[in-house]
Amino acid sequence: MFGTHFYHERIRKSVAVFGTLFNNLYVLRKDSSNKVISQVKVPLAYGPQRKFLERIRENPDLDTNTKVAIKLPRMSFEITNVTYDAQRQLQKMNNFTQAGTTSNLRNKFYSFVPYNIGFQLSIYAKTQDDALQMVEQILPTFTPQYSLTIKPFAEFPSITEDTPITLQSVDFNDDFEGTLESRRTIIYTLTFEMRVNFYGAIKESGVIRTSINNISQIGNGLADSDVQLGKISVTTNPALASADSDFGFTETFDFQAPFE
Repeated sequence: MFGTHFYHERIRKSVAVFGTLFNNLYVLRKDSSNKVISQVKVPLAYGPQRKFLERIRENPDLDTNTKVAIKLPRMSFEITNVTYDAQRQLQKMNNFTQAGTTSNLRNKFYSFVPYNIGFQLSIYAKTQDDALQMVEQILPTFTPQYSLTIKPFAEFPSITEDTPITLQSVDFNDDFEGTLESRRTIIYTLTFEMRVNFYGAIKESGVIRTSINNISQIGNGLADSDVQLGKISVTTNPALASADSDFGFTETFDFQAPFE
């Protein structure tokens, strides 16, 4: 079962694609006359939510102190689970081919194995307005599904597939209750599900350009008792067609007189 190394970086690419969706969000700060006085790009990093919460609690001035490594508002995301999706599973013998390194070779891709990857996106802010600005820039994109077109194989850029991402829930937490010395942290937690297809090793094989079918009359069961009546030959047209080229077929019929 094992022994042939392959690595298509499906999980790595899924993390990168998911993060790219949210790496260009901004928060606007306005004065009493509704004039924009500053625009802040919201930082995004991969990591567990509790890691960032501990960092926030340790530094009470994260929204203004530029000397610390983390400031508010900001976002983080992480993988929460990977589950098999039996409803999307196709027949295991389903396959498709792609031209190989030469015209005499082809690459065979077998049916994918479907999994769903769960993601959690956490939004941290000191004020409700900052948090709502980020949430409202995200929600209209998902209805509740948003699809991306990705390239599952780096060595075959012509192969693409649609990857749906579904927004499943939005949770809110505000720890405003507490002492006056306690720092307020507003947290929105958005959970997503990404449908990802995992592929096994790619197998390289030769290209079949000619098929010959012999037609015989069955004899009495003894050795060499069958009588050949003819043959049908099928070849590609053009003769040196590659695996992914547009080609036709040429059929040749050669029949002999039937045995009496």
